[in-house]
Amino acid sequence: MSTLFIDRDGVINERIPGDYVKSPAAFVPTTGLAEAMLLLAAKFDLIFVVTNQQGIGKGLMGEMELANVHQHMLQIATSEGGRIDKVYHCPHRKEANCPCRKPATGMAWRALEDFPEMDLNDAWMVGDSVSDMEFAERLGMRKVLIRGKIEELDALGKIELDFAFDSLLDFARFVG
Repeated sequence: MSTLFIDRDGVINERIPGDYVKSPAAFVPTTGLAEAMLLLAAKFDLIFVVTNQQGIGKGLMGEMELANVHQHMLQIATSEGGRIDKVYHCPHRKEANCPCRKPATGMAWRALEDFPEMDLNDAWMVGDSVSDMEFAERLGMRKVLIRGKIEELDALGKIELDFAFDSLLDFARFVG
């Protein structure tokens, strides 16, 4: 089954540099999110959001606040017929070296447990950071960079991207 993993901040919603999306009111969808999710739902059998949320580990927000943000995100993403099958997050700080925090692959393994029909050999990762691309590389996924985190572009180093786009909508139109 074709599978799509999508990072959240900077891909699905606008990033807040130096801060976290801690409430639905702070969640600003990227341009064309609902259309993008409709196109992607027609192309991919499974769609997952995988997101590091160390704001929880820092005590800046709780699991309930994050659940409210994700509920709001799902409402927008599905408003025109799109789909997100499940959202996975890592609440731990970077220093914890958690096996679920990207670039570690724990969220993909949790998805595989929940959806055993998933085929990682037919999987894509869309993200805006080096950790997203490393996550994809470790799992043998196709790597799609959403340009925007200019500070990270030099750090990509030896990672070979499959594609780079300016937005999730551009990617969706390309594969749709």
